[in-house]
Amino acid sequence: MERKMIGLFLLNYLIIFTLAYDYPIKLGALFEGPDEDAETAFAYAVETANNEILMPTNSRQLEAVPIRVHNSNEFIVSKKLCRSLRTGIAGIIGPQSPQSSVHVHSICDAKEMPHIQTRWDHFTTTPYALSVHPDPHTLAQVFVDMVKAWGWKEFTILYENAAHLPRLSDLLKLYDPKGYTITVRQLDLGLQNNNYRSVLRRVKLGQDVHIVLDCSVKILPEVLKQAQQVGLMTDYHQFIITTLDLHTIDLEPYQYSSTNITGIRLYDPEDLRVQQITEYWRYQHRTLGQELSPGLQAHNLSTETVLVFDSVIMYAEALNQLKGTRHLRPIPLNCDDNLTWSSGSSIMNFIKTSHARGLSGDIRLDNKGVRSDFLLDVIELGPAGLHKIGVWNSTEGLNLTRHYQISTADNDENSLRNKTFIVLTALSPPYGMLTESAHKLSGNDRFEGFGIDLIHELSQMLGFNYTFVIQEDGVYGSLGDNEEWNGMIRELLDYRADLAITDLTITADREGAVDFTMPFMNLGISILFRKPTREPPSLFSFMSPFSKEVWVYLGGAYLGVSFCLFILGRISPGEWDNPFPCIEEPRVLVNQLSFGNCMWATIGVLLQQGSDIAPKAPAGRSVASIWSFFTLIMVSSYTANLAAFLTVESVVTPISNAEDLANAKGVIKYGAKRDGSTISFFKDAEYETYQKMYKYMMDHPDLLTSSNPEGLARVKSDNYAFLMESTSIEYIVERECDVTQINGLLDDKGYGIAMRKNSPYRNALSEAVLKLQEQGKLSTLKIKWWQEKRGGGACGSDSDDDGAERLDMANVGGVFFVLLCGGAFAVFYGLCEWMFVIWKKSREKNITLREELITEVKFVAACKSNVRILRDQSGDVDSQHSAISEASTKSRRSPI
Repeated sequence: MERKMIGLFLLNYLIIFTLAYDYPIKLGALFEGPDEDAETAFAYAVETANNEILMPTNSRQLEAVPIRVHNSNEFIVSKKLCRSLRTGIAGIIGPQSPQSSVHVHSICDAKEMPHIQTRWDHFTTTPYALSVHPDPHTLAQVFVDMVKAWGWKEFTILYENAAHLPRLSDLLKLYDPKGYTITVRQLDLGLQNNNYRSVLRRVKLGQDVHIVLDCSVKILPEVLKQAQQVGLMTDYHQFIITTLDLHTIDLEPYQYSSTNITGIRLYDPEDLRVQQITEYWRYQHRTLGQELSPGLQAHNLSTETVLVFDSVIMYAEALNQLKGTRHLRPIPLNCDDNLTWSSGSSIMNFIKTSHARGLSGDIRLDNKGVRSDFLLDVIELGPAGLHKIGVWNSTEGLNLTRHYQISTADNDENSLRNKTFIVLTALSPPYGMLTESAHKLSGNDRFEGFGIDLIHELSQMLGFNYTFVIQEDGVYGSLGDNEEWNGMIRELLDYRADLAITDLTITADREGAVDFTMPFMNLGISILFRKPTREPPSLFSFMSPFSKEVWVYLGGAYLGVSFCLFILGRISPGEWDNPFPCIEEPRVLVNQLSFGNCMWATIGVLLQQGSDIAPKAPAGRSVASIWSFFTLIMVSSYTANLAAFLTVESVVTPISNAEDLANAKGVIKYGAKRDGSTISFFKDAEYETYQKMYKYMMDHPDLLTSSNPEGLARVKSDNYAFLMESTSIEYIVERECDVTQINGLLDDKGYGIAMRKNSPYRNALSEAVLKLQEQGKLSTLKIKWWQEKRGGGACGSDSDDDGAERLDMANVGGVFFVLLCGGAFAVFYGLCEWMFVIWKKSREKNITLREELITEVKFVAACKSNVRILRDQSGDVDSQHSAISEASTKSRRSPI
């Protein structure tokens, strides 16, 4: 038994002796998860410590002992740590898991084993535990200084769990109802399937744009992604992200969103020390034919990787200062007994008093083993990625420098270049319409119109990107009774869109809620009504060239001249002629100017047909000449005016202005678009007529429409006038030929591009709109979409302008009526005269009227001769036949 005890003693002594003099000092590090970058950095750190720190002064070297454990499995971590302690470990670094770290700390404290933590923790200080991670309480001051520098008076704190609250304690102390208003929300409260949207939506509904986000880098990408999905990543939102590993995640989706994202970083990738070490790592991998992992490159080093490297450097520096390192004797330790390592306390004391320079800069610990003196980079996300904008240290606080180099275009904080906007529009022709295509379209290609082209022109000029979204309900935005906005304005206020463009009128109420660019189109309210109907021509429209008064005077002149000619014919000797020229001394004289002949001659001159009756005396000829001149002027005037009156139809216009519409008293109904700027104009108008119109529309809400197309349909189908913007009316009357614009403009206003209040891009967009106006592109776009595209110009020119219209029966029917009446009168008069003669002959022949009528009808119906022989008194038939033959011969010889 004694021999066995002596053997064990000698073996134990031999192990201690060889560990102390022949073997290097083992330094263990616990690593969790699949990431091997920290483990690789640990190996390189040991190599760097041996070459730069220990080699010149010590013959003893460090040996890296990586210990891979399961994440958050405390039992396995404890078992593997105890197994490593049996091999003579001289120090432990890590792990990252809070649960595992507690167990490791407890074991190291019991065995007096130096334990260097690389994670932030609000732990109880013990002699054998220290941390190279910045102190949480000191780190909290960084965020306080940033909030004050940014000028935030209201902000929301989003934290992952209770373990993150210590470094937010100083922020929470800022709360003051009169100063800082702070809202605190927990991210994982009621979390299901990593869905943080419910919490993020509550933040959005709170309309707080300043957010402090405190969560682990593990869930940070998903939180940012979901924040963008719910509309928290806009130009107006500002984030302070507390993790030191912001630079290690992919931030490209947010680079052009213009969201102000600020974070901190423990090391400077541009530092010469960092560049030299990472370049050495690259060289070492290249010699082995391997590519350096992205997580080991200068700009992507995680905080764990940096602090593992610095922990090794700190430990090596302590060994270097510990005189007589050769006498340092690590011994195997068993977790099941009470044996401790006596040299552990000495190393811990030297680590606390040592000063080393690692990847995170100068490493200094206080007497409690806490790193309270450190330097941080303040970084900000821009279009080119993360940039250093300042530094923070524990002695001077925050110092913003913004010394990074950017292009001239990006130097303007209001620049739109490379930014992406969600542009809200509505299906309101011609401002926004669905593209007519036989193929299925996607994205912005689905839409076309004036507003679509305008945004495209602005994007070409300013260099931004855009995505169109349709306002499904078509409501532009108005204040409800509950003082809440609806429609497009609500979408902008809720950060669901960045810009809004359609026929959106700039009003005082809307200007109070959102910002507008300068107007890209000026307009006013006007009246859309059916086109005035043409009055059908009168049956006696041929009388229209002269007024009734002229017709009366013309008839009087006709009768007067006829009577004057008759009187002059009676008193003028030259008008009396001998009826028998062969008798030189006639016993009777005949005058042809009877009253009937005078009227016939006068009407013949008036109708420019003439007659065989003509005066021969100078007095009568004078009257005839003057009458001929008078009729020349009158007939020429009548003919000149007749063409216009026969071809031009009178237009009947029920209303000509707003006053006529207001005084229509329900005969003509009228209304406007509900929840629009037009109805708001009448609501706020002080003019009595407009107030009267507003009261009428409010008393008849069924006359208000939900859209302009609905108003157009009512105008075409009913006796209805629609009040709407003049530019929309111009577009409609170019395509709908049965409606028109009544009167001028009732007001003067403009359309603008809407955006959220205090937008940093308002001036840039307004200047671009002004340039487009000066270049004439806005006029070109208006001609394109009003007069050319989608059926434009169909009603631009009236057929009346193409030449004289053909006359139809409605124009000349009266002339035919006069002809019919005149002919009917002549036939009637002739029949009456004929019947009178037949009656007279029947009396003379002493026969019945029927017999004489039959004889006359037979003669007339025979149509064989134009000569009629009267039966003489003797009734000699032979003499009658000879008379008929002589008359027929004379008839044939007579000229036509």
